[in-house]
Amino acid sequence: MDGGYKYEEYQDTANWLQARTKHRPQVAVICGSGLGGLADLVTDAEAFDYSSIPNFSRSTVLGHAGRLVFGKLSGLTCVVMQGRFHMYEGYSLSKVTFPIRVFRLLGVHTLVVTNAAGGLNPDFEVGDVMLIRDHINLPGMSGQNPLCGFNDTRFGERFPAMSNAYDRELRDRAHQVWLQMGEKRPLQEGTYVMLAGPNFETIAECRLLRLLGADVVGMSTVPEVLVARHSGLRVFGFSLVTNMVITDYESRATANHEEVLETGRQAAKKLERLVCTLLGSLSAPGKGH
Repeated sequence: MDGGYKYEEYQDTANWLQARTKHRPQVAVICGSGLGGLADLVTDAEAFDYSSIPNFSRSTVLGHAGRLVFGKLSGLTCVVMQGRFHMYEGYSLSKVTFPIRVFRLLGVHTLVVTNAAGGLNPDFEVGDVMLIRDHINLPGMSGQNPLCGFNDTRFGERFPAMSNAYDRELRDRAHQVWLQMGEKRPLQEGTYVMLAGPNFETIAECRLLRLLGADVVGMSTVPEVLVARHSGLRVFGFSLVTNMVITDYESRATANHEEVLETGRQAAKKLERLVCTLLGSLSAPGKGH
């Protein structure tokens, strides 16, 4: 177990950012593989490379630009992570989740998480968007949890509930927005399961994950959600189904990261539109937190 960060280190990073941007974000958005285009929609933008921000790690994965972008999205002041950190890059979970507590100190009240994921549910298709209703934290079940270790009560309580991790009101609103968008495919809703990666899953693992009740599988998101909920942030999240997992031993297909990025590029526009419209509804009078 790593030692984690002290409260003062989160505060130092928050102070550094506040001294360099005029924006005071209410919402944070984390962009998954191939989904960084959301950051390009930010207006009045001020961007910082991760490498320049004190205590931040560097994003080393293709499809993750590695920038923090402050500005406006649909009338809301936001901070957008154009790329995230992962366990499979060799980062401890305290490094993976470090930005979340910084966002809390910046005044963020809502976290939007997006990811590229493999489809386990046979009713799903490549290019579908799945609203995350719940998650299965497989690394957490084996002791890899960002909340392990010293608990600083200035962020949250020792034993946070996770039965309400993904905000129901925001999920309901997402379905309403999707209907207004007039997409041909339904907005899916289901359970995301996290594996540590970086290898894609074996056929036997995919069959097991489906038996566990998972609808999509990925290598991220859950650590950030745990820390966000521990810190009192509202969370809602989306998975973009960029490939269907292989569960048939007769299949000759294989999963690859290039396919994930290409599908992400093709389908990301509808996810960007959904997130922007949702954020717009949060900024409407009488709405939001």
